[in-house]
Amino acid sequence: MTFLAVIFLFPLIWMLVSSLKSDVQIFKDMKSIHVFIPPLYDSVTAYFSNYMLALERVDLLRYTGNSLIYTCGIILFGLIVNSMAGYALARMDFPLKNFWMAVIIATIIIPAESIFLPLYVLVHNFGWVNTYTGLIVPFIANAFMIFLFRQFFIGFPKELEEAARIDGCTPIGIFFRIIIPLSKPVFATVAIFTFVNHWNDFLWPLVVANDESMRTIQIGLQYFFAQQPVRWGQVMAALTIATVPMLAIFVFLQRYYVEGLTHTGSKN
Repeated sequence: MTFLAVIFLFPLIWMLVSSLKSDVQIFKDMKSIHVFIPPLYDSVTAYFSNYMLALERVDLLRYTGNSLIYTCGIILFGLIVNSMAGYALARMDFPLKNFWMAVIIATIIIPAESIFLPLYVLVHNFGWVNTYTGLIVPFIANAFMIFLFRQFFIGFPKELEEAARIDGCTPIGIFFRIIIPLSKPVFATVAIFTFVNHWNDFLWPLVVANDESMRTIQIGLQYFFAQQPVRWGQVMAALTIATVPMLAIFVFLQRYYVEGLTHTGSKN
């Protein structure tokens, strides 16, 4: 498994090492083992020259900040909405519950492109173009995330809820005081899935956030290819900056992530 992990890490290692090299060195080392060996410089500044030039060429910090607001906003509101929907479908009895669950699951197979135009028209009519609201709100509710929460909550011990009811706790109180504190694995799993899915979004932010100050990191990366000549060392530096937040959230939540995937396969 370690051997396979190293193989999967090769592209990341190459990207990181190449971000420290000049364009000439990148192409010179392309066909040798030196592609994975960092260069030797006399000063620390030389190692980060591509990063400094990339930040001067494109406002990557602003774009990264926009991506963080966009992605974290979807995660924050999505965890609340999707977890409450999943809990209701797993633990509460109400008319046509199975029907609504089937409808929610059916929406997963609908291609995102098929609703792109009507979704944009709706956002435009609300006056949400070039706003964080227009970026975030359409993606808060997610059928797959509701399904993951439901699967996790189905396997939750009913005795805890019954004890809470005997103590006079309301359904809302049970959810926020009992369920959420004991459901860290599934919350972490959904957070990672959501972050990865939306951190890499390109088309929706491109259309809805067409103002330069609202653009996200994935759109900002395209500037390095649109402006000639293409500086590959700077491209690798920018890609590294764009990759760091995604790696950080996975490393931080990986223990809960694995546990959450295990529990979401539970059945009644």
